[in-house]
Amino acid sequence: MPLKTLFLNPPSFENFDGGASSRWPATREIESYWYPVWLTYPAGLLEGSRLLDAPPHHISAEETIQICKDYEFLVLFTSTVGWEGDQRLAEAIKAVNPSIRIAFVGPPVTTDPDRALNECTVLDFICRREFDYSIVEFAKGKPLNEILGISYKLDGKIVHNPDRPQVEDLDAMPWATKIYKRDLDVTRYNVPFLLHPYIALYSTRGCPAQCTFCLWPQTLSGHAWRKRSTDDVAAELAWAKQNFPDVKEYFFDDDTFNIQKARTIELCAKLKPLGLTWSCTSRVTTDRETLQAMKEAGCRLLIVGFESGDPQILKNIKKGATVERARAFAKDCNDLGLTVHGDFILGLPGETKESIRNTINFAKTLDVETIQVSIAHAYPGTEFYDYAKANGFITNEKMEDGGGHQMAHIEYPGLPVDYVMEMVHRFYDEYYFRPKAAFRVIWKAIVNRDIPRLYVEAKAFLKLRAQRNRMVKDARAKQADPPAPVSAGA
Repeated sequence: MPLKTLFLNPPSFENFDGGASSRWPATREIESYWYPVWLTYPAGLLEGSRLLDAPPHHISAEETIQICKDYEFLVLFTSTVGWEGDQRLAEAIKAVNPSIRIAFVGPPVTTDPDRALNECTVLDFICRREFDYSIVEFAKGKPLNEILGISYKLDGKIVHNPDRPQVEDLDAMPWATKIYKRDLDVTRYNVPFLLHPYIALYSTRGCPAQCTFCLWPQTLSGHAWRKRSTDDVAAELAWAKQNFPDVKEYFFDDDTFNIQKARTIELCAKLKPLGLTWSCTSRVTTDRETLQAMKEAGCRLLIVGFESGDPQILKNIKKGATVERARAFAKDCNDLGLTVHGDFILGLPGETKESIRNTINFAKTLDVETIQVSIAHAYPGTEFYDYAKANGFITNEKMEDGGGHQMAHIEYPGLPVDYVMEMVHRFYDEYYFRPKAAFRVIWKAIVNRDIPRLYVEAKAFLKLRAQRNRMVKDARAKQADPPAPVSAGA
């Protein structure tokens, strides 16, 4: 038998969606959680293991520590924002269970394994990049010096074993949905623009796009695009339909689900007979024929990273898309009856007050159903981070406000961080307080019988909005009233 292993997406800030599939680890404006898909694969490969997703199940640090008493091996998925708390949690777990072995996985330990091992002394090792088989080999007794893709300390010195090749045979991996059935309560997962309850899974790994800010391809999954067979994906969905009769929607949380036309159309032909409602990520370069095949196969919604409405910003971040193509894509989706959730980011390289205004105006012309406006975060390991660091633009390495909420932490000349924060809220206000947009949100909530959820979400968003507006005002008040200079005789 392998070591009795606990895979942990750890508790942290209140309502913190910290990792294991969350693209921007943060406490959301509206409480929402993504599935810990990355942890399901080794969990499915190890007999007797358990996946504990603490945040959506509201399991506290104290409860987590008690649960860990019953395990021999802990695998914790950490994040840049949650690193300090995760380190303290690991130390507390080790204190009550001194024999437990502990490994950290995730972007921070990939990008700076030396720092991780030096700061968190209770770690037995860390895994760099994809960690599925490294974890399994250790749990089954393989010595550390024979495991590829890990780093550890030996006699006080850090050892970096050779990199592990990326996983190529994705069909050999367990189905994430079987681990959800075994270990998770799917009703605990909520994303405002997805039907509830929903289930997320992957059909591919990696992303060939070169977006400079994107965390996962640059730190974990890589740019090499690998795909499951369409038969394997369809078989998992058929199984899930039988085993989760109350689930209303399936979401393909791939970095870019439909980047290859032929494969997308082939998969759609196999999903269509299942009669499912599903959603996915998408790039604006997807053509109308592919979108039509998706719609006919049950696709309801696309999450689309428009990012910016300024052509120069799109070039700066190597988006590989244009404003004109984005408009044509949005029109195709509208014509075909596909719902679009648009993602936008303020504070990307080259951002100015004018480019922010361009993006707000651009979003309103697209008129997609829902939007998310994020503050640009330069995560270590990304090209964006290297650029911001080299130019002295990073003002706060912690990136968050003390409660896990994203805060502006990059300041360009002529673009104060408080201005960017203010414009996030102005963006939302200008977009959603248009009569057409407001009516659309309310009408969909009525149709989907989601009025109670809409009320809770609106209340949570307005509360956080008020808190951030106060922070902006406080920051400006400090700038307007600097402390008096200390006299020589003081």
